[in-house]
Amino acid sequence: MRSAGFLHRRRVGSSEVARPKSSKDATILITKDYPLPGMKQFLPIMVLVCCALAQAPEQGQGAPAQAAGTSPGNAQGSNPADENSQKAKGLIEQAIAALGGETYLNIRDREQQGRGYGFHHGRAEGGGNVFWDFIEFPDKERVEITKERDIAQLYVGNKGWEITFKGPHPLDPKDLDQYLRRRHFSLDSVLRTWVNTPGVILLYEGNSIAAQHPAQRVTLINAQNESITLYFDEDTHLPVKKSFEWRDPVDRQKNLEEEIYENYRSVSGIMAPFNVTRYFNGDMASQRFFNSVTINQGLDAAMFDPNSGYNPNKPGKAKK
Repeated sequence: MRSAGFLHRRRVGSSEVARPKSSKDATILITKDYPLPGMKQFLPIMVLVCCALAQAPEQGQGAPAQAAGTSPGNAQGSNPADENSQKAKGLIEQAIAALGGETYLNIRDREQQGRGYGFHHGRAEGGGNVFWDFIEFPDKERVEITKERDIAQLYVGNKGWEITFKGPHPLDPKDLDQYLRRRHFSLDSVLRTWVNTPGVILLYEGNSIAAQHPAQRVTLINAQNESITLYFDEDTHLPVKKSFEWRDPVDRQKNLEEEIYENYRSVSGIMAPFNVTRYFNGDMASQRFFNSVTINQGLDAAMFDPNSGYNPNKPGKAKK
């Protein structure tokens, strides 16, 4: 009978254990219905298991709420790439403002007079030449050399000529390519055209030293994957250096070209560098020292016509 009674209590106990209302109820049922001597050592473990099972649903319900609470913060976080681009854009805008703002951006023509020097592997060639440089934006330029101004190089669009007393002759294709590349990567072209081109990428690249000036460095990359790096003086915000690379179509080697801008002066509402030094693969290639710079004076259209017979010594009159 005791055995039968024991079995009966187990059955009753089993039916009650199947419907505990809490972890406390489950503990009472276990201790009441299983009073075996060997079970006492397992009671603490079973109590902990029941408590864990009772609390698990509450933790599961709380987890999604916590995850949902963190997502808005991530969505509102700023994008580092956007911050970098805005920093670069701000430095470019500061530089344009320092150069003269809208007056600089709306320059129609420029005349520069001075003396230029050429270098080969960093060594000067000759005593330099006087020059007169006339630019009509966006794609016309005439450079006259010698005191008599009887030799000129003329560039209109993507064409170029050398003009002497014998008349105009097309430039050597290699020389023309060099000029067109430098015009494409010129400081004026970058600040007046590149920055407004769709798809251009602006990258702020931190502090640097350029031409012995503490500077901020910004790189622009256009849709053709061409890049140029500008260096802006930390104090004046004026451009002090630019650099770009290009690959030689013959030997496929990369070349590095750099320009340094110094001795800025105020000219008719803009700031113009009066010293410009160009480097090619680390060696000094040329220097130009300007005696005067004028803007928006209005240039004779005949200056940019290779067949006009324009005579610089008699403005407005063609050579006979």
